Amino acid sequence: MRLTRYTDYAMRVLLYLGREPERLCSIGEIAQAYGISQNHLMKVINDLVHAGFLASLRGRNGGIRLARPPAEINIGALVRHTEDDFDLVGCGTCIIAPACGLTSVLDEAMAGFMAVLDGYSLADVLARRPDFSHLLHPVAAREPARS
Repeated sequence: MRLTRYTDYAMRVLLYLGREPERLCSIGEIAQAYGISQNHLMKVINDLVHAGFLASLRGRNGGIRLARPPAEINIGALVRHTEDDFDLVGCGTCIIAPACGLTSVLDEAMAGFMAVLDGYSLADVLARRPDFSHLLHPVAAREPARS
């Protein structure tokens, strides 16, 4: 399975914010750190706020941060939220699908893939490689958050 750019960006946001879970960050800060489009990131972040992964505070001193501790954010749940197509192959349009043994094998493979992701929290992922700051584009690391 290949995850979408949407999921990639969602994971990047959580990883960035998970480094300092209580600190408010601006969307611009995250976009600049990764060198990605702020407009696209805004859509992803808005979705993550509405889904309860992130908290957003408006105003001059506002910004975004994790809505829950990293240990309570499940990677499998995030992927299920951000992905809308879990079919590895378009079996639904195939004329032999009702009699094909491959469909159940692919379903089993997808279940295994998701089971692995379900076994990890954001805290687990961050603990594997805790400091990636040096890989980010230069930003004012302590830029005051703006909404």
